[in-house]
Amino acid sequence: MVSVSRQVMDNLVYENKLDRQGYRRIAGIDEAGRGPLAGPVVAAAVILPADQIIPEVTDSKLLDDKKRRELFRLIKQIAFSIGVGIVPHAEIDRINILQATFKAMSLAVDVLPCKADYALVDGNQQPDLQIPMSTIVGGDLKSYSIAAASIIAKVTRDNLMIQYGEKYPLYSFAQNKGYSTQVHRKAIERYGPCPIHRRSFNWISG
Repeated sequence: MVSVSRQVMDNLVYENKLDRQGYRRIAGIDEAGRGPLAGPVVAAAVILPADQIIPEVTDSKLLDDKKRRELFRLIKQIAFSIGVGIVPHAEIDRINILQATFKAMSLAVDVLPCKADYALVDGNQQPDLQIPMSTIVGGDLKSYSIAAASIIAKVTRDNLMIQYGEKYPLYSFAQNKGYSTQVHRKAIERYGPCPIHRRSFNWISG
């Protein structure tokens, strides 16, 4: 096992406690894309082996793109199981972003190749999962598994938005990933929304 820092050990407190209770396949769950004006919401469920640690794994928002992608590759190499759930913009408009986020999390758990027996979920609200779970506010900073899920979800969504950027070049999606930057807002004002904009969000209509 890799020698790890005190910070990493602190981030394994939840996993270690559950392991002592007999849970062996603990999935960290997090999402990316609740706030953007365009594109899907993406959730990831990640089960990591207890005997392999990547010390630099932390909240994806604290990492630059290069480091996120490096850790994304490492997590995919060592993970026991990874599931990704994607809910598109039209579904977000239909059921609202909170329910769409819950649906993405449920999908991520459902498609895990090796099923989880417990879930650690970022936030303070429980999605409808068919396994026991705990929610952790700020979990991407407190749980190693959730932090890994945050990286998988973020890079997966970024890649989707880069692809959308090629299809809809007027909106700079490769740079803003659908978030409300000044350049993005001005593009919407000038050209109107494109097919992947969330019509139910803020001042977007049409």
